[in-house]
Amino acid sequence: MKKQLPYLLLMPGSILLIVFLILPLIKVLFPTIYEGTFTVKNYREFFQDAYFMKILIRTLKIAVLCTVISMFLGVPTAYFISRCNKKKRGLLLALTIFPLLTNSVIRSFAWINILGRNGIVNTLLMNAGIIEKPLTLLYTEFSILVGSIYLFLPLMIITVAGTMENIENDLMEAAESLGASRLSAFIKIVLPMSIPGIIVGNILVFTGTLTAYTTPQLLGGNSNLVLATFIYQRAMSLGDWTGAGVVAAVMIAATMVVLRIFNALAAKIDERGEKYA
Repeated sequence: MKKQLPYLLLMPGSILLIVFLILPLIKVLFPTIYEGTFTVKNYREFFQDAYFMKILIRTLKIAVLCTVISMFLGVPTAYFISRCNKKKRGLLLALTIFPLLTNSVIRSFAWINILGRNGIVNTLLMNAGIIEKPLTLLYTEFSILVGSIYLFLPLMIITVAGTMENIENDLMEAAESLGASRLSAFIKIVLPMSIPGIIVGNILVFTGTLTAYTTPQLLGGNSNLVLATFIYQRAMSLGDWTGAGVVAAVMIAATMVVLRIFNALAAKIDERGEKYA
């Protein structure tokens, strides 16, 4: 009975996963490879269509840029938070988490007011005499990127800060006592020890940006489709569920490839850690 207990505990979750995730996913994806006989025609047409490839490249580009920028902004911020005293650290983490408590639709509408033709940015630039007419900031790839960074940066900060909290200050002090500068000690000691948290943060930000719908829809419009908004258009506007299934499969495959790369990187880091320990 004791040997069967773990399997019994897994059954409720496994049943829910199969019924509400696996089976619907199979129902959506199976028609993309079977039309009386098994075929890859739908996928071949997707990758041969310049318009579809443009959407795929745009989505990957925004996801990569969002991940890289979030990492460069989030790592220093996480380090600062991790080195504050306990009371101040709790306050800063609470402020970091606070935007996540706000609906993404509301946050996107806030950026519409900021980046619109009559928004805050254009108003300030025109009043300062820097520009003569409003800039086109909204409904562009730039606006999607800005909104995505704002949306997912807290995930990067929280993840990396949790890792850096476990790094003792004594290591930095020891490095500085041996002649290393503060920056050099951070790069050679804190940063390598924070790599696991950075990798997890990158995965969260990349997959979140790649699959996000609300922010690209509201800030990018129909002229800057990404995979998530393209799926909605194919399925709900055009009624092409097979086409939507192809796009969904491509999105899942892209996500799995990136996860595989990050997992390989993490395994390589662990291997080096064992080698030099």
